[in-house]
Amino acid sequence: MEKKTDTTTSENGDPRSVEDGTTFHQADLDRVQRKLSRSHVQMIAIAGMVGTGLFLGLGQTLAVTGPLGVLLVYLHVATVIYATLTSIAEMTAFAPISGSFPHYAARWVDPALGFAVGWNYFYNVVITVPTEITAAAVLISFWDPDRSHIGIYVAVMCVLTIAVNLIGVRFFGNSEIFFSTLKVMLMIGLIIGGLVVTSGGGPDHQSHGFEYWRNPGPMVSYLEPGARGRFVGYLTAIIPAVFSMGGTEVIAIAAAETVNPRRNIATAMRTVFFRIVFFYILSVIVVGLLIPSNDPRIFRRASTAGQSPFVLAFSRAGIRALPSVINAAILTSAFSAGSSILFGSSRVLYGLAVRRQAPKVFSKCTASGLPYVAIMVSGAFSTLAFLNVSDKSGKVFGWLVNLATAGSLLGFATMNLTYLRFYYGLRAQGIKPEGIYHSPLQPYAAMWGLFWDIFFVLVSGISVFWSFNASDFIAGCMKASSHFIYNSLADGDSMSDINLPLFALLYVGYKIVKRTKVMPLRDLDFTTGIPSLEETEDAHDYTEPQQRTTVEKLKAIVQ
Repeated sequence: MEKKTDTTTSENGDPRSVEDGTTFHQADLDRVQRKLSRSHVQMIAIAGMVGTGLFLGLGQTLAVTGPLGVLLVYLHVATVIYATLTSIAEMTAFAPISGSFPHYAARWVDPALGFAVGWNYFYNVVITVPTEITAAAVLISFWDPDRSHIGIYVAVMCVLTIAVNLIGVRFFGNSEIFFSTLKVMLMIGLIIGGLVVTSGGGPDHQSHGFEYWRNPGPMVSYLEPGARGRFVGYLTAIIPAVFSMGGTEVIAIAAAETVNPRRNIATAMRTVFFRIVFFYILSVIVVGLLIPSNDPRIFRRASTAGQSPFVLAFSRAGIRALPSVINAAILTSAFSAGSSILFGSSRVLYGLAVRRQAPKVFSKCTASGLPYVAIMVSGAFSTLAFLNVSDKSGKVFGWLVNLATAGSLLGFATMNLTYLRFYYGLRAQGIKPEGIYHSPLQPYAAMWGLFWDIFFVLVSGISVFWSFNASDFIAGCMKASSHFIYNSLADGDSMSDINLPLFALLYVGYKIVKRTKVMPLRDLDFTTGIPSLEETEDAHDYTEPQQRTTVEKLKAIVQ
Protein backbone atom coordinates (compact mmCIF):
# COMPACT_ATOMS: atom_id res chain seq x y z
CA MET A 1 0.00 0.00 0.00
CA GLU A 2 1.54 3.26 -1.06
CA LYS A 3 2.27 6.05 1.34
CA LYS A 4 -0.78 8.05 2.44
CA THR A 5 -0.42 11.68 3.34
CA ASP A 6 -2.83 14.54 3.77
CA THR A 7 -1.67 16.55 0.78
CA THR A 8 -5.01 17.04 -0.91
CA THR A 9 -6.20 20.64 -0.72
CA SER A 10 -9.18 22.60 -1.86
CA GLU A 11 -9.06 25.52 -4.27
CA ASN A 12 -8.39 27.98 -1.43
CA GLY A 13 -5.50 25.88 -0.12
CA ASP A 14 -7.24 24.48 2.96
CA PRO A 15 -7.00 20.79 3.81
CA ARG A 16 -9.36 18.67 1.77
CA SER A 17 -12.95 18.45 3.05
CA VAL A 18 -13.77 14.76 3.01
CA GLU A 19 -17.15 15.17 4.66
CA ASP A 20 -19.65 17.94 4.11
CA GLY A 21 -19.05 20.39 6.93
CA THR A 22 -16.07 18.41 8.26
CA THR A 23 -12.41 19.06 7.51
CA PHE A 24 -9.70 16.54 8.36
CA HIS A 25 -6.37 17.81 9.63
CA GLN A 26 -3.43 15.46 9.87
CA ALA A 27 -2.34 17.03 13.17
CA ASP A 28 -5.77 16.36 14.67
CA LEU A 29 -5.79 12.75 13.52
CA ASP A 30 -2.35 12.14 15.05
CA ARG A 31 -2.84 14.00 18.33
CA VAL A 32 -3.20 10.81 20.37
CA GLN A 33 -0.03 8.71 20.77
CA ARG A 34 0.60 5.02 20.16
CA LYS A 35 1.32 3.52 23.59
CA LEU A 36 -0.68 0.29 23.62
CA SER A 37 1.39 -2.81 22.89
CA ARG A 38 0.37 -6.18 21.48
CA SER A 39 -0.20 -7.64 24.96
CA HIS A 40 -2.38 -4.65 25.90
CA VAL A 41 -4.55 -5.09 22.82
CA GLN A 42 -4.91 -8.83 23.34
CA MET A 43 -6.04 -8.39 26.92
CA ILE A 44 -8.38 -5.51 26.08
CA ALA A 45 -10.06 -7.89 23.64
CA ILE A 46 -10.70 -10.31 26.50
CA ALA A 47 -11.79 -7.60 28.94
CA GLY A 48 -14.22 -6.12 26.43
CA MET A 49 -15.84 -9.49 25.81
CA VAL A 50 -16.27 -11.04 29.25
CA GLY A 51 -18.32 -8.91 31.63
CA THR A 52 -21.42 -8.86 33.74
CA GLY A 53 -23.65 -9.62 30.77
CA LEU A 54 -22.33 -13.18 30.90
CA PHE A 55 -21.91 -13.53 34.64
CA LEU A 56 -25.24 -11.99 35.63
CA GLY A 57 -27.45 -12.42 32.57
CA LEU A 58 -26.77 -16.03 31.60
CA GLY A 59 -29.02 -17.45 34.30
CA GLN A 60 -32.07 -15.48 33.19
CA THR A 61 -31.41 -16.41 29.55
CA LEU A 62 -31.32 -20.07 30.58
CA ALA A 63 -34.67 -19.62 32.35
CA VAL A 64 -36.53 -18.65 29.17
CA THR A 65 -34.75 -20.85 26.62
CA GLY A 66 -33.47 -23.96 28.41
CA PRO A 67 -29.94 -25.40 28.16
CA LEU A 68 -30.12 -26.28 24.46
CA GLY A 69 -31.90 -23.05 23.59
CA VAL A 70 -29.31 -20.83 25.29
CA LEU A 71 -26.52 -22.78 23.58
CA LEU A 72 -28.11 -22.26 20.17
CA VAL A 73 -28.68 -18.56 20.88
CA TYR A 74 -25.04 -17.98 21.86
CA LEU A 75 -23.75 -19.95 18.86
CA HIS A 76 -25.96 -17.88 16.55
CA VAL A 77 -24.97 -14.55 18.07
CA ALA A 78 -21.30 -15.59 18.06
CA THR A 79 -21.31 -15.99 14.29
CA VAL A 80 -22.83 -12.52 13.86
CA ILE A 81 -20.36 -10.91 16.29
CA TYR A 82 -17.42 -12.60 14.58
CA ALA A 83 -18.62 -11.57 11.12
CA THR A 84 -18.92 -7.98 12.30
CA LEU A 85 -15.47 -8.02 13.86
CA THR A 86 -13.86 -9.26 10.66
CA SER A 87 -15.44 -6.27 8.90
CA ILE A 88 -14.18 -3.69 11.38
CA ALA A 89 -10.79 -5.41 11.58
CA GLU A 90 -10.15 -5.10 7.87
CA MET A 91 -11.17 -1.45 7.76
CA THR A 92 -9.08 -0.73 10.86
CA ALA A 93 -6.05 -2.44 9.34
CA PHE A 94 -6.44 -0.22 6.26
CA ALA A 95 -7.02 3.02 8.20
CA PRO A 96 -5.81 2.84 11.86
CA ILE A 97 -6.86 6.40 12.76
CA SER A 98 -8.95 8.17 15.38
CA GLY A 99 -12.71 7.86 15.10
CA SER A 100 -12.90 4.20 14.10
CA PHE A 101 -16.14 3.00 12.53
CA PRO A 102 -18.09 6.31 12.78
CA HIS A 103 -15.24 7.85 10.80
CA TYR A 104 -15.37 5.03 8.25
CA ALA A 105 -19.16 5.37 7.90
CA ALA A 106 -18.84 9.11 7.30
CA ARG A 107 -16.04 8.60 4.82
CA TRP A 108 -17.24 5.63 2.79
CA VAL A 109 -21.04 5.77 3.10
CA ASP A 110 -22.50 9.15 4.07
CA PRO A 111 -21.28 11.86 6.47
CA ALA A 112 -24.76 11.90 7.97
CA LEU A 113 -24.49 8.19 8.77
CA GLY A 114 -21.14 8.73 10.49
CA PHE A 115 -22.64 11.52 12.58
CA ALA A 116 -25.71 9.48 13.52
CA VAL A 117 -23.91 6.25 14.37
CA GLY A 118 -21.14 8.10 16.22
CA TRP A 119 -23.49 9.90 18.60
CA ASN A 120 -25.84 6.92 18.85
CA TYR A 121 -22.97 4.61 19.76
CA PHE A 122 -21.52 7.15 22.18
CA TYR A 123 -24.62 7.64 24.29
CA ASN A 124 -25.33 3.91 24.32
CA VAL A 125 -21.78 3.05 25.35
CA VAL A 126 -21.60 5.67 28.10
CA ILE A 127 -24.85 4.23 29.45
CA THR A 128 -23.16 0.83 29.61
CA VAL A 129 -20.54 2.18 32.06
CA PRO A 130 -23.11 2.76 34.85
CA THR A 131 -24.58 -0.62 33.90
CA GLU A 132 -21.32 -2.28 34.92
CA ILE A 133 -21.08 -0.15 38.06
CA THR A 134 -24.67 -1.03 38.94
CA ALA A 135 -23.83 -4.70 38.45
CA ALA A 136 -20.84 -4.28 40.74
CA ALA A 137 -23.11 -2.85 43.45
CA VAL A 138 -25.39 -5.86 43.02
CA LEU A 139 -22.42 -8.18 43.43
CA ILE A 140 -21.25 -6.41 46.59
CA SER A 141 -24.74 -6.84 48.06
CA PHE A 142 -23.97 -10.58 48.08
CA TRP A 143 -21.91 -9.86 51.22
CA ASP A 144 -23.47 -6.63 52.45
CA PRO A 145 -27.27 -6.55 52.01
CA ASP A 146 -27.55 -3.15 53.72
CA ARG A 147 -28.87 -0.88 50.94
CA SER A 148 -27.73 2.25 52.79
CA HIS A 149 -24.15 1.35 51.83
CA ILE A 150 -24.77 1.10 48.08
CA GLY A 151 -24.16 4.80 47.49
CA ILE A 152 -20.65 4.46 48.95
CA TYR A 153 -19.83 1.49 46.73
CA VAL A 154 -21.13 3.25 43.63
CA ALA A 155 -19.08 6.38 44.39
CA VAL A 156 -15.88 4.39 44.89
CA MET A 157 -16.41 2.46 41.63
CA CYS A 158 -17.10 5.67 39.68
CA VAL A 159 -13.95 7.38 40.96
CA LEU A 160 -11.72 4.35 40.32
CA THR A 161 -13.08 3.77 36.81
CA ILE A 162 -12.44 7.37 35.76
CA ALA A 163 -9.04 7.45 37.49
CA VAL A 164 -7.75 4.40 35.64
CA ASN A 165 -8.50 6.13 32.33
CA LEU A 166 -7.12 9.53 33.36
CA ILE A 167 -3.76 8.31 34.64
CA GLY A 168 -2.66 7.34 31.15
CA VAL A 169 -3.18 4.99 28.23
CA ARG A 170 -0.34 2.67 29.21
CA PHE A 171 -1.60 2.44 32.79
CA PHE A 172 -5.05 1.58 31.46
CA GLY A 173 -3.52 -1.12 29.28
CA ASN A 174 -1.54 -2.55 32.19
CA SER A 175 -4.64 -2.64 34.38
CA GLU A 176 -6.46 -4.58 31.68
CA ILE A 177 -3.64 -7.12 31.59
CA PHE A 178 -4.01 -7.63 35.34
CA PHE A 179 -7.80 -7.87 35.40
CA SER A 180 -7.99 -9.97 32.26
CA THR A 181 -5.52 -12.42 33.75
CA LEU A 182 -7.83 -12.79 36.74
CA LYS A 183 -10.74 -13.20 34.37
CA VAL A 184 -9.03 -15.95 32.38
CA MET A 185 -8.13 -17.79 35.58
CA LEU A 186 -11.74 -17.42 36.78
CA MET A 187 -13.22 -18.81 33.57
CA ILE A 188 -10.83 -21.75 33.48
CA GLY A 189 -11.61 -22.49 37.13
CA LEU A 190 -15.38 -22.22 36.60
CA ILE A 191 -15.37 -24.50 33.57
CA ILE A 192 -13.17 -27.14 35.19
CA GLY A 193 -14.97 -26.86 38.53
CA GLY A 194 -18.36 -27.09 36.83
CA LEU A 195 -17.38 -30.24 35.00
CA VAL A 196 -16.10 -31.76 38.24
CA VAL A 197 -19.31 -30.94 40.11
CA THR A 198 -21.62 -32.23 37.39
CA SER A 199 -19.58 -35.44 37.30
CA GLY A 200 -20.19 -36.03 41.01
CA GLY A 201 -17.02 -34.51 42.42
CA GLY A 202 -18.79 -31.96 44.64
CA PRO A 203 -19.53 -32.29 48.38
CA ASP A 204 -22.97 -33.75 47.60
CA HIS A 205 -21.37 -36.41 45.35
CA GLN A 206 -24.33 -36.23 42.98
CA SER A 207 -23.60 -36.85 39.32
CA HIS A 208 -25.93 -34.79 37.16
CA GLY A 209 -24.59 -35.21 33.64
CA PHE A 210 -27.31 -34.13 31.21
CA GLU A 211 -30.05 -34.65 33.81
CA TYR A 212 -31.41 -31.11 33.44
CA TRP A 213 -31.50 -31.50 29.66
CA ARG A 214 -34.03 -34.30 30.21
CA ASN A 215 -35.93 -32.72 33.09
CA PRO A 216 -37.22 -29.99 32.80
CA GLY A 217 -36.04 -30.37 29.19
CA PRO A 218 -33.62 -28.99 26.57
CA MET A 219 -35.79 -26.00 25.60
CA VAL A 220 -38.35 -23.88 27.40
CA SER A 221 -41.65 -22.56 26.05
CA TYR A 222 -41.92 -18.88 26.88
CA LEU A 223 -45.21 -16.92 26.73
CA GLU A 224 -46.73 -19.49 24.36
CA PRO A 225 -47.09 -23.28 24.65
CA GLY A 226 -45.24 -25.75 22.46
CA ALA A 227 -42.96 -25.00 19.53
CA ARG A 228 -44.20 -21.42 19.18
CA GLY A 229 -43.24 -20.69 22.78
CA ARG A 230 -39.78 -22.17 22.26
CA PHE A 231 -39.31 -19.93 19.22
CA VAL A 232 -40.46 -16.85 21.16
CA GLY A 233 -38.05 -17.71 23.97
CA TYR A 234 -35.23 -18.05 21.45
CA LEU A 235 -35.95 -14.63 19.95
CA THR A 236 -36.32 -13.00 23.35
CA ALA A 237 -32.95 -14.33 24.50
CA ILE A 238 -31.04 -12.82 21.58
CA ILE A 239 -30.73 -9.30 23.03
CA PRO A 240 -29.13 -10.25 26.36
CA ALA A 241 -26.78 -12.57 24.44
CA VAL A 242 -25.74 -9.66 22.22
CA PHE A 243 -25.25 -7.48 25.31
CA SER A 244 -23.03 -10.07 26.98
CA MET A 245 -20.88 -10.65 23.87
CA GLY A 246 -20.53 -7.04 22.78
CA GLY A 247 -17.58 -4.78 23.48
CA THR A 248 -14.79 -6.34 21.44
CA GLU A 249 -14.95 -3.46 18.97
CA VAL A 250 -13.05 -1.48 21.60
CA ILE A 251 -9.81 -2.94 20.27
CA ALA A 252 -10.58 -1.40 16.87
CA ILE A 253 -11.39 1.94 18.51
CA ALA A 254 -7.96 1.73 20.17
CA ALA A 255 -6.15 1.44 16.82
CA ALA A 256 -5.01 5.07 16.80
CA GLU A 257 -3.22 4.49 20.12
CA THR A 258 -1.72 1.09 19.33
CA VAL A 259 1.88 0.39 18.38
CA ASN A 260 2.07 -1.40 15.02
CA PRO A 261 -1.74 -1.17 14.78
CA ARG A 262 -2.22 -3.08 11.55
CA ARG A 263 -0.33 -6.07 12.84
CA ASN A 264 -1.54 -6.05 16.45
CA ILE A 265 -5.21 -5.26 15.82
CA ALA A 266 -5.39 -7.94 13.13
CA THR A 267 -3.73 -10.49 15.42
CA ALA A 268 -6.22 -9.75 18.18
CA MET A 269 -9.15 -10.00 15.79
CA ARG A 270 -8.02 -13.35 14.44
CA THR A 271 -8.18 -14.93 17.89
CA VAL A 272 -11.52 -13.42 18.94
CA PHE A 273 -13.67 -16.23 17.61
CA PHE A 274 -11.72 -18.90 19.48
CA ARG A 275 -11.94 -16.89 22.68
CA ILE A 276 -15.68 -16.60 22.16
CA VAL A 277 -15.88 -20.38 21.90
CA PHE A 278 -13.83 -20.89 25.05
CA PHE A 279 -15.29 -18.21 27.30
CA TYR A 280 -18.89 -18.16 26.15
CA ILE A 281 -19.84 -21.46 24.59
CA LEU A 282 -18.14 -23.64 27.19
CA SER A 283 -19.58 -21.47 30.00
CA VAL A 284 -23.07 -21.82 28.55
CA ILE A 285 -22.70 -25.60 28.36
CA VAL A 286 -21.43 -25.84 31.94
CA VAL A 287 -24.20 -23.68 33.38
CA GLY A 288 -26.78 -25.74 31.48
CA LEU A 289 -25.40 -28.85 33.15
CA LEU A 290 -25.36 -27.36 36.66
CA ILE A 291 -28.67 -25.49 36.98
CA PRO A 292 -32.19 -26.55 35.88
CA SER A 293 -33.96 -23.93 33.82
CA ASN A 294 -36.91 -23.95 36.23
CA ASP A 295 -34.85 -23.01 39.30
CA PRO A 296 -36.79 -19.98 40.64
CA ARG A 297 -33.64 -18.23 41.88
CA ILE A 298 -32.27 -17.56 38.38
CA PHE A 299 -35.44 -15.74 37.35
CA ARG A 300 -35.69 -13.30 40.25
CA ARG A 301 -35.12 -9.64 39.64
CA ALA A 302 -34.66 -8.10 43.10
CA SER A 303 -31.49 -8.21 45.19
CA THR A 304 -30.89 -11.86 44.37
CA ALA A 305 -30.37 -10.87 40.73
CA GLY A 306 -26.83 -10.12 41.83
CA GLN A 307 -26.12 -13.81 42.30
CA SER A 308 -24.59 -15.13 39.12
CA PRO A 309 -25.61 -18.58 37.84
CA PHE A 310 -22.10 -19.76 38.65
CA VAL A 311 -22.53 -18.75 42.29
CA LEU A 312 -25.90 -20.50 42.43
CA ALA A 313 -24.50 -23.60 40.75
CA PHE A 314 -21.76 -24.15 43.32
CA SER A 315 -24.12 -23.26 46.17
CA ARG A 316 -26.48 -26.00 44.96
CA ALA A 317 -23.57 -28.44 45.08
CA GLY A 318 -22.95 -27.60 48.75
CA ILE A 319 -19.70 -25.66 48.24
CA ARG A 320 -19.89 -22.84 50.78
CA ALA A 321 -16.64 -20.88 50.45
CA LEU A 322 -16.25 -20.92 46.66
CA PRO A 323 -19.28 -18.70 45.85
CA SER A 324 -17.66 -15.77 47.70
CA VAL A 325 -14.44 -16.24 45.76
CA ILE A 326 -16.36 -16.37 42.47
CA ASN A 327 -18.38 -13.29 43.38
CA ALA A 328 -15.19 -11.37 44.17
CA ALA A 329 -13.63 -12.34 40.84
CA ILE A 330 -16.78 -11.34 38.97
CA LEU A 331 -16.68 -8.00 40.80
CA THR A 332 -13.23 -7.30 39.34
CA SER A 333 -14.64 -8.30 35.95
CA ALA A 334 -17.38 -5.68 36.26
CA PHE A 335 -14.80 -3.02 37.09
CA SER A 336 -12.56 -4.08 34.18
CA ALA A 337 -15.45 -4.05 31.71
CA GLY A 338 -16.58 -0.60 32.89
CA SER A 339 -13.07 0.79 32.52
CA SER A 340 -12.69 -0.68 29.03
CA ILE A 341 -16.07 0.68 27.93
CA LEU A 342 -15.21 4.14 29.26
CA PHE A 343 -12.03 4.02 27.19
CA GLY A 344 -14.04 3.24 24.05
CA SER A 345 -16.73 5.86 24.64
CA SER A 346 -14.18 8.62 25.24
CA ARG A 347 -12.34 7.77 22.01
CA VAL A 348 -15.54 7.80 19.98
CA LEU A 349 -16.36 11.25 21.40
CA TYR A 350 -12.81 12.39 20.64
CA GLY A 351 -13.16 11.11 17.07
CA LEU A 352 -16.40 13.03 16.61
CA ALA A 353 -14.70 16.20 17.84
CA VAL A 354 -11.75 15.68 15.48
CA ARG A 355 -14.19 15.56 12.56
CA ARG A 356 -15.99 18.70 13.85
CA GLN A 357 -19.13 16.66 14.54
CA ALA A 358 -18.86 17.40 18.26
CA PRO A 359 -17.66 20.49 20.15
CA LYS A 360 -13.94 21.06 19.52
CA VAL A 361 -13.19 21.11 23.25
CA PHE A 362 -13.66 17.32 23.33
CA SER A 363 -10.60 16.91 21.10
CA LYS A 364 -8.22 18.46 23.65
CA CYS A 365 -5.35 16.21 24.67
CA THR A 366 -2.53 16.36 27.19
CA ALA A 367 1.08 16.56 26.06
CA SER A 368 1.22 12.76 26.30
CA GLY A 369 -1.74 12.36 23.92
CA LEU A 370 -4.51 11.64 26.45
CA PRO A 371 -7.97 13.02 25.46
CA TYR A 372 -8.73 14.09 29.02
CA VAL A 373 -11.80 16.21 28.29
CA ALA A 374 -13.53 13.39 26.43
CA ILE A 375 -12.68 11.00 29.28
CA MET A 376 -14.11 13.29 31.95
CA VAL A 377 -17.30 13.98 29.98
CA SER A 378 -17.80 10.27 29.29
CA GLY A 379 -17.01 9.41 32.88
CA ALA A 380 -19.63 11.85 34.15
CA PHE A 381 -22.32 9.49 32.86
CA SER A 382 -21.14 6.86 35.32
CA THR A 383 -23.01 8.79 38.01
CA LEU A 384 -26.24 7.40 36.55
CA ALA A 385 -25.39 4.37 38.66
CA PHE A 386 -26.56 6.37 41.68
CA LEU A 387 -30.09 5.57 40.53
CA ASN A 388 -29.31 2.27 42.20
CA VAL A 389 -29.43 3.94 45.59
CA SER A 390 -33.14 4.72 45.39
CA ASP A 391 -34.44 1.75 43.41
CA LYS A 392 -34.08 -1.99 43.10
CA SER A 393 -30.75 -2.75 41.50
CA GLY A 394 -32.19 -5.43 39.26
CA LYS A 395 -34.70 -2.98 37.78
CA VAL A 396 -32.08 -0.29 37.14
CA PHE A 397 -29.76 -2.85 35.59
CA GLY A 398 -32.60 -3.90 33.26
CA TRP A 399 -33.31 -0.29 32.27
CA LEU A 400 -29.69 0.34 31.37
CA VAL A 401 -29.40 -2.92 29.42
CA ASN A 402 -32.45 -1.91 27.39
CA LEU A 403 -30.94 1.48 26.62
CA ALA A 404 -27.54 0.12 25.68
CA THR A 405 -28.11 -2.92 23.50
CA ALA A 406 -30.05 -1.51 20.55
CA GLY A 407 -27.35 1.11 20.01
CA SER A 408 -24.76 -1.66 19.81
CA LEU A 409 -26.81 -3.48 17.18
CA LEU A 410 -27.17 -0.32 15.13
CA GLY A 411 -23.41 0.16 15.41
CA PHE A 412 -22.76 -3.43 14.29
CA ALA A 413 -25.12 -3.04 11.33
CA THR A 414 -23.34 0.17 10.32
CA MET A 415 -19.93 -1.55 10.51
CA ASN A 416 -21.06 -4.26 8.09
CA LEU A 417 -22.76 -1.82 5.73
CA THR A 418 -19.67 0.39 5.73
CA TYR A 419 -17.46 -2.60 5.02
CA LEU A 420 -19.48 -3.51 1.93
CA ARG A 421 -19.01 0.03 0.61
CA PHE A 422 -15.31 -0.15 1.51
CA TYR A 423 -14.88 -3.52 -0.20
CA TYR A 424 -16.65 -2.65 -3.43
CA GLY A 425 -15.16 0.86 -3.45
CA LEU A 426 -11.64 -0.59 -3.46
CA ARG A 427 -12.61 -2.93 -6.28
CA ALA A 428 -14.19 -0.12 -8.30
CA GLN A 429 -10.99 1.93 -8.02
CA GLY A 430 -8.69 -1.01 -8.68
CA ILE A 431 -6.95 -0.72 -5.30
CA LYS A 432 -5.43 -3.90 -3.85
CA PRO A 433 -4.08 -3.19 -0.35
CA GLU A 434 -0.93 -5.12 0.47
CA GLY A 435 0.50 -5.99 3.84
CA ILE A 436 -2.72 -5.69 5.82
CA TYR A 437 -5.28 -8.08 7.28
CA HIS A 438 -7.96 -9.52 5.01
CA SER A 439 -10.54 -12.14 5.97
CA PRO A 440 -11.25 -14.89 3.41
CA LEU A 441 -14.89 -14.82 4.59
CA GLN A 442 -15.49 -11.37 3.12
CA PRO A 443 -17.67 -9.89 1.73
CA TYR A 444 -20.10 -12.67 2.68
CA ALA A 445 -19.38 -12.31 6.40
CA ALA A 446 -20.45 -8.64 6.23
CA MET A 447 -23.65 -9.62 4.41
CA TRP A 448 -24.41 -12.24 7.06
CA GLY A 449 -23.74 -9.81 9.88
CA LEU A 450 -25.77 -6.99 8.33
CA PHE A 451 -28.81 -9.22 7.77
CA TRP A 452 -28.89 -10.58 11.32
CA ASP A 453 -28.11 -7.25 12.97
CA ILE A 454 -31.16 -5.75 11.30
CA PHE A 455 -33.23 -8.83 12.16
CA PHE A 456 -32.20 -8.66 15.82
CA VAL A 457 -33.29 -5.02 16.03
CA LEU A 458 -36.66 -5.81 14.45
CA VAL A 459 -37.49 -8.71 16.80
CA SER A 460 -36.02 -7.21 19.94
CA GLY A 461 -39.35 -6.00 21.34
CA ILE A 462 -41.34 -9.12 20.51
CA SER A 463 -42.26 -9.99 24.11
CA VAL A 464 -44.26 -6.78 24.48
CA PHE A 465 -47.09 -8.27 22.40
CA TRP A 466 -47.88 -10.73 25.21
CA SER A 467 -48.57 -7.94 27.71
CA PHE A 468 -50.19 -5.41 25.47
CA ASN A 469 -51.13 -1.88 26.35
CA ALA A 470 -50.77 1.23 24.21
CA SER A 471 -47.73 2.72 25.92
CA ASP A 472 -45.84 -0.57 26.06
CA PHE A 473 -46.67 -1.29 22.42
CA ILE A 474 -45.18 2.02 21.29
CA ALA A 475 -42.13 1.47 23.47
CA GLY A 476 -41.72 -2.09 22.27
CA CYS A 477 -41.75 -1.07 18.64
CA MET A 478 -38.80 1.23 19.30
CA LYS A 479 -36.69 -0.71 21.70
CA ALA A 480 -34.15 -3.44 22.10
CA SER A 481 -35.84 -5.32 24.88
CA SER A 482 -34.59 -7.66 27.51
CA HIS A 483 -37.74 -7.36 29.61
CA PHE A 484 -37.86 -11.02 30.41
CA ILE A 485 -34.77 -10.73 32.60
CA TYR A 486 -36.60 -8.77 35.23
CA ASN A 487 -40.20 -9.41 34.19
CA SER A 488 -40.71 -5.68 33.90
CA LEU A 489 -43.61 -5.94 31.49
CA ALA A 490 -45.67 -7.69 34.12
CA ASP A 491 -45.17 -4.74 36.46
CA GLY A 492 -45.65 -2.08 33.79
CA ASP A 493 -42.18 -0.69 34.50
CA SER A 494 -40.74 -0.98 30.99
CA MET A 495 -38.14 1.57 30.07
CA SER A 496 -38.71 3.16 26.70
CA ASP A 497 -35.68 3.06 24.45
CA ILE A 498 -35.44 5.84 21.89
CA ASN A 499 -32.57 4.41 19.86
CA LEU A 500 -34.27 3.97 16.49
CA PRO A 501 -36.16 7.30 16.36
CA LEU A 502 -33.14 9.16 17.73
CA PHE A 503 -30.87 7.51 15.18
CA ALA A 504 -33.25 8.50 12.39
CA LEU A 505 -33.48 12.05 13.75
CA LEU A 506 -29.69 12.41 13.88
CA TYR A 507 -29.26 11.05 10.37
CA VAL A 508 -32.04 13.04 8.69
CA GLY A 509 -31.28 16.23 10.61
CA TYR A 510 -27.57 16.23 9.74
CA LYS A 511 -28.33 15.33 6.14
CA ILE A 512 -30.74 18.24 5.78
CA VAL A 513 -28.53 20.79 7.53
CA LYS A 514 -25.26 19.77 5.83
CA ARG A 515 -26.85 18.56 2.58
CA THR A 516 -24.72 15.45 2.51
CA LYS A 517 -24.94 12.72 -0.08
CA VAL A 518 -23.82 9.16 -0.61
CA MET A 519 -20.68 9.27 -2.75
CA PRO A 520 -20.30 6.98 -5.79
CA LEU A 521 -17.94 4.07 -5.22
CA ARG A 522 -15.38 5.50 -7.64
CA ASP A 523 -15.22 8.75 -5.67
CA LEU A 524 -14.62 7.29 -2.22
CA ASP A 525 -11.52 8.66 -0.49
CA PHE A 526 -8.98 5.99 0.43
CA THR A 527 -5.97 8.28 0.86
CA THR A 528 -6.49 11.43 2.94
CA GLY A 529 -5.03 11.20 6.43
CA ILE A 530 -4.45 7.43 6.27
CA PRO A 531 -0.91 6.53 7.39
CA SER A 532 1.24 4.19 5.34
CA LEU A 533 2.80 0.99 6.64
CA GLU A 534 6.05 2.88 7.17
CA GLU A 535 4.35 5.64 9.15
CA THR A 536 2.79 3.16 11.59
CA GLU A 537 6.03 1.12 11.72
CA ASP A 538 4.28 -1.96 10.38
CA ALA A 539 6.29 -2.37 7.21
CA HIS A 540 9.29 -4.11 8.75
CA ASP A 541 7.00 -6.43 10.73
CA TYR A 542 5.02 -7.66 7.78
CA THR A 543 6.07 -10.77 5.90
CA GLU A 544 4.30 -12.46 3.06
CA PRO A 545 2.23 -15.45 4.21
CA GLN A 546 3.88 -18.82 3.69
CA GLN A 547 2.45 -22.27 3.26
CA ARG A 548 1.94 -23.91 6.67
CA THR A 549 0.66 -27.22 7.93
CA THR A 550 -2.65 -27.52 9.73
CA VAL A 551 -0.88 -27.91 13.07
CA GLU A 552 1.17 -24.77 12.44
CA LYS A 553 -1.98 -22.82 11.53
CA LEU A 554 -3.74 -23.91 14.73
CA LYS A 555 -0.66 -23.02 16.77
CA ALA A 556 -0.53 -19.57 15.17
CA ILE A 557 -4.19 -19.00 15.96
CA VAL A 558 -3.89 -19.58 19.70
CA GLN A 559 -0.59 -17.74 20.15
